[in-house]
Amino acid sequence: MPEQISERTRLRGDCARCFGLCCVALPFTASADFAVTKPAGTPCRNLGGDHRCGIHTELRQRGFGGCTVYDCFGAGQRVSQVTFGGQDWRTGSKEHARRMLDVFPVVRQLHELLWYLTEALSLAAARPVHTELGELLERTEELTFGSPDELAALDVAAHRQEVNVLLLRTSELARAGVRGRKKDRRGADLIGAGLRGADLRGASLRGAYLIAADLTGADLRDADLIGADLRDADLTDADLTGAFFLTQPQLDAARGSAGTRLPASVTHPVHWTAAAL
Repeated sequence: MPEQISERTRLRGDCARCFGLCCVALPFTASADFAVTKPAGTPCRNLGGDHRCGIHTELRQRGFGGCTVYDCFGAGQRVSQVTFGGQDWRTGSKEHARRMLDVFPVVRQLHELLWYLTEALSLAAARPVHTELGELLERTEELTFGSPDELAALDVAAHRQEVNVLLLRTSELARAGVRGRKKDRRGADLIGAGLRGADLRGASLRGAYLIAADLTGADLRDADLIGADLRDADLTDADLTGAFFLTQPQLDAARGSAGTRLPASVTHPVHWTAAAL
């Protein structure tokens, strides 16, 4: 378990070791999540010369809530310090900068897959596929060591599909031990749904749209939450103990309380506590 915790720590963004890649490479559109529109490859107007956000402590208040729920899973520091050996995109050639910004989203996807595979290996019920998971974890890790050219040419969608097949099998094994009929809400449109106190234990909520859903006091123990959209979902006093494939960005996009019970792989978002004050 300590080894898995260490691995998960490595797969979290460390802005101090990154050249602000997410603030440059990614596009965003003026909306409830972003105050302005920015095309991919253009530095955010709030990014300083030191690669730090000039309004980091006021992002939500200034209309950039979307930034607060993003995590590169450690890809930023990996691309900055390993793939490109600490060479800043600002100081290199235009081609160097372009390639760096092209590679970042690829590595970000690989690191997200590493997060899921690491969690899958922590699930005792998935022991029948642990060997396959370990092999796929090793292969995915090897891909992150590719050169900029190799990473840019990588068919990451095909690799993601291969990983997803095994993660789906992992989900089936992990939820098999939950008694009773388990709900299958994979990809379901549950936007704004009234699910207060709902029994969703062991449910498959893979890719479900739970935007602004009321999940107050809901039982989400041992549920599969991979890819579930939890933006503005109310998780107040909900029980997510043992829920798996849940990421910190998903929680950061939701609402909750001190009474919300979470798996050990994630933490209570700071803004949940602030909202209660």
